[in-house]
Amino acid sequence: MLNTVKKLLVTGSSGLIGSEVCLYFANLGWQIHGVDNNQRAVFFGSQGDTRWNQSRLQDLLGKSFIHHEADIRDRQGILELLKQIKPDAIVHTAAQPSHDRAAAIPFDDFDTNAVGTLNLLEAARQACPEASFAHMSTNKVYGDRPNTIDLVELETRWDYADPLYANGIDENFSIDQSKHSLFGSSKVAADVMVQEYGRYFGMPTCCLRGGCLTGPNHSGVELHGFLSYLVKCNLEGREYKVFGYKGKQVRDNIHSYDVARFIQNFIDAPRVAEVYNLGGGRDNSCSIWEAFKIAEKFSGREQVYTYVDENRIGDHICYISNLDKMRSHYPKWDITISLEETIKQIVDAQLSRK
Repeated sequence: MLNTVKKLLVTGSSGLIGSEVCLYFANLGWQIHGVDNNQRAVFFGSQGDTRWNQSRLQDLLGKSFIHHEADIRDRQGILELLKQIKPDAIVHTAAQPSHDRAAAIPFDDFDTNAVGTLNLLEAARQACPEASFAHMSTNKVYGDRPNTIDLVELETRWDYADPLYANGIDENFSIDQSKHSLFGSSKVAADVMVQEYGRYFGMPTCCLRGGCLTGPNHSGVELHGFLSYLVKCNLEGREYKVFGYKGKQVRDNIHSYDVARFIQNFIDAPRVAEVYNLGGGRDNSCSIWEAFKIAEKFSGREQVYTYVDENRIGDHICYISNLDKMRSHYPKWDITISLEETIKQIVDAQLSRK
């Protein structure tokens, strides 16, 4: 009898989304091939180290998880790996994820985000062109253009004044004529290339333009990982710096489990060269002040913070993902984990790891 076990290749498998995808698909009976070389520790130091998550996956999944110590910047190595594995689907989450950090390491950022993605796409075209290819993009591909939307200042947050954006920003929003940060620019290059391989070669690809992707297994640092880092500061009594916009800047937060569920929907019924704004939507949105209050509710500790008047370059004042297209294309999918439950899980996980 032929072996019918499906094979999934996940880049960045020790990261937040990568590890969640590994666990989710392993529970569905897939064989998981994780690609990760702990580059996050190089980018962010010891606080960004993800080896603990790699060990967790190996302990939980056993023989169904195969780790590959590979670098997506290694073009020939990635091609040989995909020819060897011939995966049925690819989930690409590996990235240099910080728009602040990118300015200090522009070549590492572009080589990882843009060139690494191209290496994977071309390897997939040669080795397994029918494999579904889900790429974790980012809402930073829109640059700071969301800041041109008319806003209204409320007591604890900014919100859209224009009723056109009542449900958030959709996929027709322009990515042009805006400041992206070098990180945003490298992710634009990757995003457009993923679309192009779909359109030009007919490959089943999608770009998932993530809002704040979060969950209890995030190795949050100041430069990346909003809720994870905020909770870490809260629990350790460490000062959290609020950068500009009166602390009322808004993010929509989606639990990594709901990200994995959407990826499953795409892989089960793939489309060609699609783009989705993947976030928590309005119901899972919060400002920094609002996030403080929820974290304090579950930790029982007051948040220590300082306010810096200067905002981060290219930072969004208010970003909420419009989920209408996702729900339309995949009606079985929706958000299942609330913002409060997500923050509670982050608090509980960090306390248990202590």
